Amino acid sequence: MQAEPQAFDRVLSSMCTRPHPAAREAAERFLATNPGDPGTYPTVATLEEEAIAHLGEIVGLADPAGYVASGGTEANIQAVRIARNQASTDDPNVVMPASGHFSFRKAANVLGVELRVVPLDEGLRADVDAVSQCVDEDTALVVGVAGSTEYGRVDPIPELAAAAQEVDALFHVDAAWGGFVLPFTDHEWNFEHAPVDTMTIDPHKMGQAAVPAGGLLAREEALFDELAVDTPYLESTSQATLTGTRSGGGVASAVAAIEELWPGGYHAQYDRSQTNAEWLADALTERGFDVVDPELPLVAASISEPLFEALRGEGWRISRTGDGELRVVCMPHVTREMLESFVADVDRLAARTRVAVSSDD
Repeated sequence: MQAEPQAFDRVLSSMCTRPHPAAREAAERFLATNPGDPGTYPTVATLEEEAIAHLGEIVGLADPAGYVASGGTEANIQAVRIARNQASTDDPNVVMPASGHFSFRKAANVLGVELRVVPLDEGLRADVDAVSQCVDEDTALVVGVAGSTEYGRVDPIPELAAAAQEVDALFHVDAAWGGFVLPFTDHEWNFEHAPVDTMTIDPHKMGQAAVPAGGLLAREEALFDELAVDTPYLESTSQATLTGTRSGGGVASAVAAIEELWPGGYHAQYDRSQTNAEWLADALTERGFDVVDPELPLVAASISEPLFEALRGEGWRISRTGDGELRVVCMPHVTREMLESFVADVDRLAARTRVAVSSDD
């Protein structure tokens, strides 16, 4: 095979990044182990317990339950599945803000639950009043987002948790991307700040673990009883994960990355990423673009379609928000030099596209 893996020198919109060297080495060592069969692979099963304990420390949960999933999609589906299976209604619904990840649409489709999407407020966060009006006696789960994928916004987590409690629903926080940067901010987002039941947090995003390494955490182990199925041919008697066989590479990689970087390395990385995001936001604002203030290390800006396509033509790996804005995620691999090069291309290509548009006129 002659193909080369993706280079990261022009990747600006991914929520994955280069694994930390220690995480890469650990992933390779445990690649062929299966934490889904803990009787046969006890070492990686023990590592998974360590991974969950580390994640619990990061999210303010002293005695966490959970497992290392394939990513945020699996974790979110499982959170919906827990809520659906626990619900005392035959017609369960899930209430989430419009900023919720598309994985919840997959979950609703696969699990046969109604998904109710409520609007955002002017700050691009969940509108708590709209959520309160939308929940009812059939609501099984309310979702809050701690670091939205389009704008990096953090929902009012304590208020959303209260809305869930009003109707005796579970409350899930999707912190897949934000979970490794929010500990170094003043946001209220985790198990210490609100009665959160379940949470998604992905080591393979800002945590710098190898892909795939997601995380699903729960306040109580009993919540996973809603997922357990018998596993008669394995040494373990039941399994609560969605996938059966899982590579131990993700588990070992998560442990290695967290032990190497928590907390100081992650704090320093957050500072670099946030500073880079603010620099880029200022640079684009100075050039006349409408920019969404980067609450976390993610920049969204309105640029023209010709300029967007021209930047892609130069090899920049960029994407759009649902409303069409340029979206840049300042992941650990995104350096100031990369952003300076990107802005230089914006200047050059913006002038070229303006000339092309005026010639067409």
